Amino acid sequence: MKLQRGKLLVDPPASASSDIAFILIIFFLVCAAVQPETGVAQILPKTEEKTDKRDQSKNIEVSITPSSIVLNGSPLKLLEFSQRLTSALSTKTRDADRIVTVKSAPDTPYPLWIKVSQAIEQAGGILTLELESDRVISVE
Repeated sequence: MKLQRGKLLVDPPASASSDIAFILIIFFLVCAAVQPETGVAQILPKTEEKTDKRDQSKNIEVSITPSSIVLNGSPLKLLEFSQRLTSALSTKTRDADRIVTVKSAPDTPYPLWIKVSQAIEQAGGILTLELESDRVISVE
């Protein structure tokens, strides 16, 4: 007498697929190179809403456009700008007197802005940004 053998279906264990997925996730996390983005470290002073007009006129003002750099109303090239800024800041000893206010046009190239900010820091100035603020005044 011959015994008939039936086909046996063998299912893999259900926990194997979750183990494989977990191992793949760990593998890709370990192999992926995570490199933090670096840039120019700058310390920007906080601005106050209410400032005296006398103190505001003492600050050096720089305006950056794509075609020029303007220092206190006179357009300059980058090398002249660095020299004039260094001479203007050499007489100032207090931190409050060494503040340089920078205005930038929206279409100013980023490399130009970086060069100007580095020139300000190398000259001993404290960089502060002048931001436009929208105020809504309602008249009744």
